[in-house]
Amino acid sequence: MECLADLGWSGTSTTEVARRAGVSRGAQQHHYPTKMVLVAAALEHLLERQRLAYETAFAVLPPERRNVEGALDLLWEVFRGRPARALLELAVAARTDDELRPLCRDLNERILQVILETFGRLFPATNMPDDAVPTMLRGVFAMFVGLSVQHALDGDAEGHQKAVLAQVKSVARLIIPAPSDVPPDARTDAAPDARTIPWANLSPDLSPDARSGDDSGTAEPPTPEGA
Repeated sequence: MECLADLGWSGTSTTEVARRAGVSRGAQQHHYPTKMVLVAAALEHLLERQRLAYETAFAVLPPERRNVEGALDLLWEVFRGRPARALLELAVAARTDDELRPLCRDLNERILQVILETFGRLFPATNMPDDAVPTMLRGVFAMFVGLSVQHALDGDAEGHQKAVLAQVKSVARLIIPAPSDVPPDARTDAAPDARTIPWANLSPDLSPDARSGDDSGTAEPPTPEGA
């Protein structure tokens, strides 16, 4: 994913991934024989780590920020981070790459499903009919994808993306009550203990200790983070 964010799809080769991961080509090819297999493994790895890191980041927010506004702020940090840029590179490349397209065809739905499940755990009660919530979150997802494309180009130099996010949060406050307003029997634990979650692949603005690279032993397959 680091290669994709830095070099794009055309510049991401198995040789470059192995170099960044600090493993031999032979070791890499033993576990990930083709570029597509490597990318598929990297996608699975990324989505799960982002989900865990997001829930943990929410759990360690100050109590007054542990609401839907804080959740949307964190979600925007994910969408404007490097992992999201890597996914954008994949999506753009898949439009004209017949081999990559099947792998990425359902990527949006998979990401959306992670968002639906995560927000469902964090905010089990809303002021909307249950069947309307997925549509609302789908709209937020589509909006954040568009904003992330703009951010990749201009870094929000004029503050337009920040203004849109503020409006989204103001509407969300009316739809999703603060956790303190939810009956105790309707609440769920927000996330596991923050100390148990690895922060690699998380947007630098979310991670309390952003890091890159990962030591890989010979007994286990190298983690596909460099893809």
